[in-house]
Amino acid sequence: MNITKKQFDILVLLESKSGQISQREMAKEAGISVGTVNKLVAELTDKGLINGGALTSKGYAALEPYRVKRAIFMAAGFGSRMVPVTLNTPKPLVRVKGQRIIDTLIDAVISAGIEEIYIVRGYLADQFDQLLKKYPNITFIENPVYNETNNISSAYFARHLIAGSYFFEADLLLYNPKLITKYQYSSNYLGVPTDRTDDWCFITDHNGVIKKLAIGGTDCHHMYGISYWNREDGNRLAGHLNEVYNNVPGGREKYFEEVALGYFINEYKISVRECSFSDIIEIDTFGELKKIDPLYAM
Repeated sequence: MNITKKQFDILVLLESKSGQISQREMAKEAGISVGTVNKLVAELTDKGLINGGALTSKGYAALEPYRVKRAIFMAAGFGSRMVPVTLNTPKPLVRVKGQRIIDTLIDAVISAGIEEIYIVRGYLADQFDQLLKKYPNITFIENPVYNETNNISSAYFARHLIAGSYFFEADLLLYNPKLITKYQYSSNYLGVPTDRTDDWCFITDHNGVIKKLAIGGTDCHHMYGISYWNREDGNRLAGHLNEVYNNVPGGREKYFEEVALGYFINEYKISVRECSFSDIIEIDTFGELKKIDPLYAM
């Protein structure tokens, strides 16, 4: 059964709250009017998807195609700008105030009820085995060419798993685990609206669909490396990764994001899912690490 984005949002809210949420609270969380919520609830009731404010079995079935199947982490790189701490420790395993960076992401994934977890590893690969004590359901994917290519190689080796999955850069410190949810309506990237940035960013149309990936921009969205790929886009991306990685001159030096949002952008409709700079921190350098965790400044 097809449902609209607004109907999806109401179903997800009811599912997450086990039906224990008022229409006023739904309006606040969904960012819409109470009148719109009333209309949506009536529509969903008529469809048999909810009854008395709670999801029916038909409602759960309607959400099932939007359930996130797995999470994939790109964790193969060296992290050269984090030297000296990364000389002996892969960047995702660096501890910030006592917690490994990657744990903030994995914990959010598990809290969202996502059980399939894959980590693409390369540099000091054996050190990631320590994660199995806390997360025994992790499956590792080896990237034997991590030091010869850009992060496109990690995506390439995991390409058969992308459909229906979250895709993470594994060195992001996540402060807002609620950004990782059990269901996603469509393919998207996390981004922060900003007047100006010198970093990677998205230029979007008035519907929030990404039209250009750029380094530096104005009136854009600062990019964070957390994305979701629905079944159709994920399967399409698997083929496009194979094409760029194996057939495009210089393709192995490209970033993963440049495939769908560069070479083949006209074949995708990827939206920005907005967040804030307080939700995630990307620690790029050792100097930035010292400012966040004074222990490294000693």
